[in-house]
Amino acid sequence: MDVMIEVTLLGTGSPIPDPDRAGPATLVRAGAQTLLVDCGRGVLQRAAAIGVGANALTALLLTHLHSDHIADLGDVLITRWVSTFTPDQPALPIIGPPGTGEVVEATLRAFGFDIGYRIAHHADLTAAPPVTVHEQIDGVAWDRDGVRIRVAPTDHRPVTPTIAFRVEHAGASVVLAGDTVPCESLDALASGAGALVHTVVRKDLMQQAALQRIREICDYHSSVEEAAATAARAGVGILILTHYVPAIAPGQEEEWRALAATTFPRQIELGDDLHRVEIHPGVCVKPTG
Repeated sequence: MDVMIEVTLLGTGSPIPDPDRAGPATLVRAGAQTLLVDCGRGVLQRAAAIGVGANALTALLLTHLHSDHIADLGDVLITRWVSTFTPDQPALPIIGPPGTGEVVEATLRAFGFDIGYRIAHHADLTAAPPVTVHEQIDGVAWDRDGVRIRVAPTDHRPVTPTIAFRVEHAGASVVLAGDTVPCESLDALASGAGALVHTVVRKDLMQQAALQRIREICDYHSSVEEAAATAARAGVGILILTHYVPAIAPGQEEEWRALAATTFPRQIELGDDLHRVEIHPGVCVKPTG
């Protein structure tokens, strides 16, 4: 079988609860690694739909600490802990921006009663869920078993710091942008990547909203066209859109695709939760710069 990276959009929703879309979460499978990028509401239900349990996760990558991107952090930590049955359970690596350690610590503290109950009940659970937190905003964050993860800052101000990830394996690569407006650091990280997973807002629709708080969503997100322009500048082979604001209405997929195609003429992927994309080596337009 060809070497590739597999990307599954576990959750394509937004902060607004949607019966058909889980919160922001993307699964990346590269070599022996199973990486979860962000953990919005419903993430483990979506992962279960493709046969991936919390105990299969190699690492958790957090682009930023907005509530919709970490809503199910506690579920991921506790469920992985109670569903791993090997002795000396390995710690879950968590890579995120500064502040991640504080959030993880507070989450485990919030589940302190539950953790205590389970330790009291199960003889083979003797300590809290094991985690290791690595805070980083730039550079190589992971390099093991043929998989390398690079990090770069993005621009989601006033939310700061925020980061994007680049996962590389055997000549294939994918960049996961998180929430951001166009910025040079993301352009550099995505340069020559096989694919770019990018969150998007339909600013043409959201700017018509009556409520100022809804209109303000446009301030610190990329539009479909802006995300496509980022992908074009970087010379990636595939643009994968996610975190749709507002949610894509049934039958409107081609309208969204057409907006992206105005500035990105290559493969464009979007769709419902569990949409899966294969990224093979050599699909980029220009070599890594």
